[in-house]
Amino acid sequence: MTEGPAFSEQTRATAEALIAQYGEDAEVIATLRAAEFAALGDRKGLADWDDIIACVAALQAGGTGGATLN
Repeated sequence: MTEGPAFSEQTRATAEALIAQYGEDAEVIATLRAAEFAALGDRKGLADWDDIIACVAALQAGGTGGATLN
């Protein structure tokens, strides 16, 4: 079995919290948050939220979202 992409512990924790709070809408909420950072021109924040979006998608698709330390 192939594992999905690896995410940091913080990214995975944030993704799991979003899923716990928003369920199927977690990816939409994360996308809205990413848009806020994009509007502010915050590239680092946007990149972080892009990772969270990917992690939410992986977790909801049944992937492991395996954690790695950066």
